[in-house]
Amino acid sequence: MTIRLSNTAARRIFLARQGLSGSPAQALAKQDLLELIKAIGFVQVDSISTVERAHNQILFSRNQTFRKRHLAALLEQDRELFEHWTHDAAILPSAFYPYWKHKFIRNETTMRQRWTKWHGEDFDKAFGETYAHIVDNGAVLAREIKQSDHKSGGWWQWHPSKKALEYFWHTGKLAISARQNFQKVYDLSERVIPAGHLEAEVSHDQFIDWACRSALERLGFATHGEIAAFWDLVSPEEAKNWVAANREQLDEVEIECTGGIKPRAGYALAGLSSNPDDWPEPPGRVRVLSPFDPVLRDRNRAERLFGFRYRIEVFVPEAKREYGYYVFPLLEGDRIIGRIDMKADRKAGTLNVTRLWLEPGVRASAGRMSKLDAELARVARFAGVGEIVYAPGWNAG
Repeated sequence: MTIRLSNTAARRIFLARQGLSGSPAQALAKQDLLELIKAIGFVQVDSISTVERAHNQILFSRNQTFRKRHLAALLEQDRELFEHWTHDAAILPSAFYPYWKHKFIRNETTMRQRWTKWHGEDFDKAFGETYAHIVDNGAVLAREIKQSDHKSGGWWQWHPSKKALEYFWHTGKLAISARQNFQKVYDLSERVIPAGHLEAEVSHDQFIDWACRSALERLGFATHGEIAAFWDLVSPEEAKNWVAANREQLDEVEIECTGGIKPRAGYALAGLSSNPDDWPEPPGRVRVLSPFDPVLRDRNRAERLFGFRYRIEVFVPEAKREYGYYVFPLLEGDRIIGRIDMKADRKAGTLNVTRLWLEPGVRASAGRMSKLDAELARVARFAGVGEIVYAPGWNAG
């Protein structure tokens, strides 16, 4: 029997599983923050800080009592979180580290093949001395050990020590101890990852089951391809085989999409309610989402569920941009209602709002614009600026 999910039910399920249905004003202690990150799975890290770093904004959009010092403490002092890769650099619960050990093994095989092709058979000739330097001297930034006569022309021309640091990080011998001005500080994994997580082992079958099951829990419903893409730990074929082997624990679902897109077939863990009333209605306030929010990571899924087409235009030439360099989606209840272009000017102490684009059929009513103003005031405080400056005609979308 196939369970049919209305579009409303599908949006509510997904937003609930991704931490966007709770009260954004409820007090969030440090332990609560750790539980939130465990619940959503990961928080993407990105270097762009147009308003705030992506990881901070992702958490702030879920709970506006979030404190950056709590995240720093969980990462750099308590070591309850660690930094590695899903589909991109991300902050993850250290409890997940045993599963990432399987990713390290896979990374070592693929990286050796690729780097031999790109850099030659001796690409790792300086690796031993770089590792020994960290053993003897402790945590390092890449710039502290690079050869002074080597000029990097991009990641493919990294100096040998930088190659070593990244190789050892991606294969699990090193971990990120901290960041200084957003630059990674590398150290031995045994000095960063708590011993219980570092030493724990899971079998290959346990790894596959966890990677697929935990992804489906956080997505609510998904195809095998979406299951594989969530953590980027397993291949679509492995996810497909997992689905086939666990059919008795899964329900087939058909998800109603928006914009005339035909219903999407997928799977859910058995017992998922299709009644929208069984899922919390997300808060009605307007919230600014990071372009790297987990709800938007799969752009095609976001378009099917919310009717919202979103692409980051950072690398698009200015003249060819449809919207702007780094435009923020706006969530209201269970709808994505538009996008906004803004930037924090910390020297001037202002949040400069340039342009607003509302989605078709979304009115710029007085109530909605008042909610948006209130959210921008919250964002400005979080970004450490005191005044909102609206450009002339900013709300002409």
